[in-house]
Amino acid sequence: MEADEQNGQNTGIKTRPGQAGEEPGPPADGPSGALAGCLVAILAGAVGLTVWLHGARPGIRGGFEGERDLSLVYGELPLMLFGVPALTLTVWSVSRAALRDRLAPFPRAAVLVAVVGATLALLGWLCLLWLESRVSFFVHPSW
Repeated sequence: MEADEQNGQNTGIKTRPGQAGEEPGPPADGPSGALAGCLVAILAGAVGLTVWLHGARPGIRGGFEGERDLSLVYGELPLMLFGVPALTLTVWSVSRAALRDRLAPFPRAAVLVAVVGATLALLGWLCLLWLESRVSFFVHPSW
């Protein structure tokens, strides 16, 4: 097609993005996909922070004689603030790519919301289990 256009001939045949001779175009979602990704990241960050605040409270407050575990601040807080959004965005983008041409826009959006919700619920539960094992000494002392 490029050779025909250079010679001044236009055959009228249009190729889809991704066919021979054309670069793949942007995703069909456009700016709404980027906005949805930002909302997913913000929601996942809020879930990570909320889980950390709830689960790390006994270790930050202190146990016997004010003993505290500051590794909860230096280790688990960044892990939950950045890890939960990273994993959620990864699951969201893989699901979005897998469903791109398979479903109509409304059912695809509903499935993506369900996938993100299930991912956040699972990650929140796993983070709470992890924090419970980390602060169990402060909640249930061994003496």
